[in-house]
Amino acid sequence: MRVFPTLLLLASFGLPLLANAAEPESCATVHFSDVGWTDITVTTAIASEVLESLGYTTKTTLLSVPVTYRALSTGKDLDVFLGNWMPTTENDIKPYRDAGTVETVRANLHGAKYTLAVPDYVYDAGLHDFADIARFKDKLNGQIYGIEPGNDGNRLIQSMIDKDAFNLKDFKVVESSEAAMLSQLKRATRKHEWMVFLGWEPHPMNTLNTMKYLTGGDDYFGPNFGQATVYTNVRKDYLKECSNVGRLLQNMEFSLSMENQLMDAVLNKSQKPRAAAKAWLQANPAILAAWLEGVSSRDGKAGLDVAKARLTP
Repeated sequence: MRVFPTLLLLASFGLPLLANAAEPESCATVHFSDVGWTDITVTTAIASEVLESLGYTTKTTLLSVPVTYRALSTGKDLDVFLGNWMPTTENDIKPYRDAGTVETVRANLHGAKYTLAVPDYVYDAGLHDFADIARFKDKLNGQIYGIEPGNDGNRLIQSMIDKDAFNLKDFKVVESSEAAMLSQLKRATRKHEWMVFLGWEPHPMNTLNTMKYLTGGDDYFGPNFGQATVYTNVRKDYLKECSNVGRLLQNMEFSLSMENQLMDAVLNKSQKPRAAAKAWLQANPAILAAWLEGVSSRDGKAGLDVAKARLTP
């Protein structure tokens, strides 16, 4: 086997080799799915900012979770999804994972949670547990607030209703969107009205509202208040085909504090997701060293140098 002198020199000094930037033209544009959750919107925005600083083009399409996995499985119109919340999306990804048409790259966020919550005054009045919800049906108008139609959280709530778990057979899921649910929470809190809603972290709802998560939902949302890990998914063979983008995806890990900051900028400070992402990267350039280890620009230059030059004001 022939080994080029340059590679021997790099190896002799123990220097990391850049991922192959000589990818096919199909890798020049990276196609993301955004399922309308602000945490995934901002992580997709920050990944897009980094990729575009490296010379790639990105395109983000708003899709539901089920449609996201169907699109990934075809290998045609979608490349990357940063929002595989586990275990709550297990039923969504399982058939595609088992078939090998969707692959998991890595965990990109640890310590998340996802379950039902209430304003603190509702909790203080006695609604502490899933088993308490039915006792307060009249105050709650027989409603549990979810987010967009097709969302896994909505389906878990509907499953409880269909099975009459916790005596919830006479309740309804209110489906709308994350933004509409949060607007309803704001109105309810202002009027001191009762409400049970789908809550999660990371999200600035945790700091902007005095709220409590309900116990007792382990069989549906998982233990420890639906403790979750978020994973990065790609279409089959994407890491092999687009090895340079793949290396970046293998390196990218987020934090609760980072996502809370970005989400707050979007939801409460009226910043566009891409503008918020760029501002965060400019304020936290040290993160790029870890994310861009072994990653090149689209034209084969050292990724860290190129990204810093383009992202630094």
